[in-house]
Order: sequence, then structure tokens, then C-alpha cells
Amino acid sequence: MPPLAYFLTWTTYGSWLRGDRRGSVVDENRWGRAYATPNSRLSSRDTGLLKNKPFLLTHEARPYVHDAIVSVCEHRGWLLHAVNVRSNHVHVVVAANPQPERVMAGFKSWATRALRESGFAENGQRVWTRHGSTRYLFDQASLTKAVDYVTRHQDMKEER
Repeated sequence: MPPLAYFLTWTTYGSWLRGDRRGSVVDENRWGRAYATPNSRLSSRDTGLLKNKPFLLTHEARPYVHDAIVSVCEHRGWLLHAVNVRSNHVHVVVAANPQPERVMAGFKSWATRALRESGFAENGQRVWTRHGSTRYLFDQASLTKAVDYVTRHQDMKEER
């Protein structure tokens, strides 16, 4: 049975590294499971490996990312259920035919172009992490829960 939608999440470059004090995702993390425990040695090591400074989305830059995601969905005929662009990450709930990695890559590509064209990101500057979270939503309850989380629970979280 194909999924009803995907719940996609990705972070901005260098803003949330492995071992972060807020917790971090590792390969064995699954929906509803706790993050990996903080690890200052791992976080420091990854900070030293950054090729560019960490990238954060300003309040003024976020609408460009949002609008790029809406444009991709309109162009590709995908059903956008929810989107929330934060300073250091993006959440999208979308129904689309390609694999979620391709969907996420399209969002990142269009958003990067929009940020560069509007002057919020320099050419060659890394904007996003290499991958992100791709959760499959197979039933209406999961879809409703993801949309609720993205639309109602992000603004309550402290942004760092």
C-alpha cells in the first residue's frame, strides 16, 4: 500500500549536528522514539568538520523558502498538506509520487535558488544539511497528527 503522504524534515547547514545538546537523530531513530543522547565530543568534532559557517534562516528569509515549496508543489502537481519554515529547520507534509528523498531534494533546490536570488544566501554557501527525515504516512490518523504537529506545535517551541 503506498503512503498517503510524507512528513519531511531537514535542517539548515551546521545548525543541528550529531551529538547536539537538544538531541540528534541517528539511523535507528523511528517515529515516536527518543533522540540520541547529547555527546559534546561528537558535536565538537562535527563542528570542526564544517566547510562553511552554520546557516540560519532569518524571519525575512523564511517566506522565500515557504513560497518555493508551494511553487514546487504547484509545478509538480503535489498536494501540500502543511509547511512550516523555522530558523534552523523545515517541516513539510506532502502527498507526492516520487520517493521522499527526491521530493525533499526538489524543495531544497528550489528554496536555495530563491534564497540566493533574494540575497539571503551567497553563491557557493551551503544552506541545507545533506539529507533529512523522510517519514511515510500510511493512514489518516498519522497524516492528521503530522499536519497538527507542523501547523500548531512548531510556534510553541523555542527557536535556537
